[in-house]
Amino acid sequence: MHTATSHKVKALMLQGTCSNAGKSLLAAAFCRMLARAGLRTVPFKAQNMSLNSFVTRQGGEMGRAQALQAEACFLEPDVRMNPVLLKPVSGLGSQLLLLGKPSGMLRTKDFQYFHYDLWTVIQNAYRDLSAEADVVVLEGAGSPAEINLRRHDIVNMRMARFAKAQVLLCADIDRGGAFAALLGTMQLLTPDEQKLVRGFILNKFRGDKSLLAPAIKSIQQKSRRPFLGVVPWIDDLNLPDEDSVSLKRGERYTSAPPPSYAHVLDLAILDLPHVSNATDFDALSQEKDVRIRLIQQPQDFATPHCLILPGTRNTSEDLEYLRRTGLDTAIQRYAHTALKYGQGMLIGICGGFQMLGKELDDPLGLEGKGRCLGLGLIPLITKLSSRKTLCRRQGFSTKALSSIELPVFGYEIHHGKSTVQEHLLTTVLRADDGSPLGYGVRDSKGHVRIWGTYLHGIFDSDSFRQALCNSLRADAGLPAADSNPYARHKSLDRLADCVEQAIPLTKILSLLKIG
Repeated sequence: MHTATSHKVKALMLQGTCSNAGKSLLAAAFCRMLARAGLRTVPFKAQNMSLNSFVTRQGGEMGRAQALQAEACFLEPDVRMNPVLLKPVSGLGSQLLLLGKPSGMLRTKDFQYFHYDLWTVIQNAYRDLSAEADVVVLEGAGSPAEINLRRHDIVNMRMARFAKAQVLLCADIDRGGAFAALLGTMQLLTPDEQKLVRGFILNKFRGDKSLLAPAIKSIQQKSRRPFLGVVPWIDDLNLPDEDSVSLKRGERYTSAPPPSYAHVLDLAILDLPHVSNATDFDALSQEKDVRIRLIQQPQDFATPHCLILPGTRNTSEDLEYLRRTGLDTAIQRYAHTALKYGQGMLIGICGGFQMLGKELDDPLGLEGKGRCLGLGLIPLITKLSSRKTLCRRQGFSTKALSSIELPVFGYEIHHGKSTVQEHLLTTVLRADDGSPLGYGVRDSKGHVRIWGTYLHGIFDSDSFRQALCNSLRADAGLPAADSNPYARHKSLDRLADCVEQAIPLTKILSLLKIG
């Protein structure tokens, strides 16, 4: 039986004037600030629509951003922190996950009929979770000013009212138009909703703060709301994004080939239309002398030292996209060249692993395409089923892929069950129980040049990542390099320190009436 939320629980909520305004990282910063102050702090986002997801130790799927926020609170991720997750599946609608488990497909037009049921799940999850906390840091979605969606809102102002949250409205000033967005958002809110907004935050500012003073004064007078602070642009933070927006906008990686004289590793990632779990490459992006770029068309290829096919939420449609654009031929040419001349490496992660195979069979129409051919680079056949694999895995890379066995870890999220002709392949990754986690194809000298795995997050393992990069460097005649530890806790502390400089913790505690 669910008890009512305790009146002692305090709630702080980050809402934004638009998507990608920085709500997720600001929420993570406040989580870390409050947790460091000794308060039992938990994150919460009622409904998330994202293809960047995470698997808990209990085998539940939740938004990657809330997993990061849990880490900021020094907690294990818990599906109650993100009770409703929607994963878009092209024009079919979205896969619905409730408390970490698949619950069928939800079409956009049907949301108005289901939001009452979803709201019940959300309320119960919030009651349970908040009973274990001193403070809940909530995150909204998109903008609360989408007045056409207000009737069915379960994540912004409706959630703020239910949690009795102090709402902070943030705007991305780097985009421009931030002051108009803040004032316009306030004017589109109802009087009751306006009362919930306790102050404004300007996010991602570059430059001299004193130049903002006249505009800040004017908006404060017009809105009768204070500015809590101006958060600066923070370079090289190396924390996972909530979704693939920044990847698609080219904010993290470039699409230009490196200059011919560059002494850096050139790692190329296929920019698939339905790319998912793009956070798999965050650890690689912070390596010394490593340059990651996106490939969107065959002429972008050049000669990367490594080519990666990432995860995708719709493997069959993305295979169709590769054929339509000619990228399939370019990938096959790259793979055959790597095998023939013993240089370069092709890696497939999850859906990218399925693409490397011979065939993808979708008898239930989960992706809407039936049966389609893969790239034919690995003797692997995948069949999609209604049962979804959600689990954490750990194991090691075999000597076929690294000169010594190195620890690897990650998580699996997939509907596909793949069968392989093992006598034609080399096992490159094994779980601790000895079962295969990944397969590869060797060149004539016995070096693995093509390999794939279902394991998301595999590059987060420092020793494995360093060995892989140095193997690629040796191929290219580049000197070996030490690896930068992928230390998210240090990055979270740095994020919290920067935000706390702009918005002192005392302001937040005063707002929450703590202390």
